[in-house]
Amino acid sequence: MATGLREGMADIARQGLLQTQEAKLETRNKKNSLYIGIPKEISFQENRIALTPLSVALLVNNGHRVVLESGAGIGANFSDTEYAEQGAKIAYNKKEVFDADILMKIAPPMLEEIEMMHKGQTLISSLQTGTLKQDYLKALMHKKINALCFENLRDEGNVLSVVRAMSEIVGSTSILIAAEYLSNVTGGKGLMLGGFTGVPPTEIVILGAGTVGEYAARTALALGAEVKVFDSSIYRLRRLQNNLGSRVFTSVMQPIVLNKAIVTCDVVIGAIRATHGRSPCIVMEETVARMKPHSVVIDVSIDQGGCFETSEVTNHTNPVFRKYDVIHYCVPNIASRVPRTASYALTNIFAPILLDIGEFGGLMNMVWNNPGIREALYIYQGNCTNKDLSDMFNLPFKDLELLVVSNQ
Repeated sequence: MATGLREGMADIARQGLLQTQEAKLETRNKKNSLYIGIPKEISFQENRIALTPLSVALLVNNGHRVVLESGAGIGANFSDTEYAEQGAKIAYNKKEVFDADILMKIAPPMLEEIEMMHKGQTLISSLQTGTLKQDYLKALMHKKINALCFENLRDEGNVLSVVRAMSEIVGSTSILIAAEYLSNVTGGKGLMLGGFTGVPPTEIVILGAGTVGEYAARTALALGAEVKVFDSSIYRLRRLQNNLGSRVFTSVMQPIVLNKAIVTCDVVIGAIRATHGRSPCIVMEETVARMKPHSVVIDVSIDQGGCFETSEVTNHTNPVFRKYDVIHYCVPNIASRVPRTASYALTNIFAPILLDIGEFGGLMNMVWNNPGIREALYIYQGNCTNKDLSDMFNLPFKDLELLVVSNQ
């Protein structure tokens, strides 16, 4: 009965949205624009930007307005002039940007930024549940904001599109970081990452066979390194083998085999992800203490607590520390090390979504026609529509389908 009732309510919601869509599209044709604001990121060392100048040009050519806070693209080496040439309005007053109907951010807005937001505004940004506070959600709910978390955006193949794109970048970049800290210039052991005729290849151990692990392995193999991948899932290890198209050393998390590989290798990449909560601590301090001098540990999982017992959070200004003469790189936001590349990857995802909002005549019509976007909506008209967040912070949960029906 409950399932049948829910399906019936969903049908009513869809019909309601379809009925209002024509009227909304007529209104959109008269206005012929979305009003999109891109504020400058104020979060520590966040250098990425949600839209590049060429994506702004695409939106402007489709009749939308874009206002950009001066200097917003500097971190990714995009100048105000580049945006202005593509039709964006450059604002020197942050409040002017926050007057837009749709805000595009990378990091979640600070409480002082939420104060500048207005009722009914749409926010597209990350959520960063690891550092999320109840005050943030309550502030958005009080302003009756429509908030989408881009970490939960799914594409047509049901893949978390932003998470995968950033994971691909982080995986490849982690190997380039390893190459940098193996060199003599940064106090490493003076090795060239990889290998060539007559010289034994660099040994790299990768913990985790997800997207980060796969792209780390792909880059390391391309440089000629010897790669060993460990994961607790046979399925993920098999998928990695198939995706790489080559037979690399793979193993489940057998402590004896794992510890032996770590103490003899040159680089360890920690890419263990947790579905909920903290990432598991896989490598104990005594294992790190037995590693070769000047070896390199890169803990990609540090944003979830880290998978090495010796890990401590660092930043892009002071990215490494030494413990037991092992170099530790534990920067949470590795993608901001290559912000221009990361911004291109993000804009490829965000620009089509914004165009769809315009084409469908409004946020909710687009959300309802796209289940992958619907999952990303965690606050609608000031109501928490994400069950996990509701349970986490003891907030009242409202079913999105029922909210849509009640507003028809």
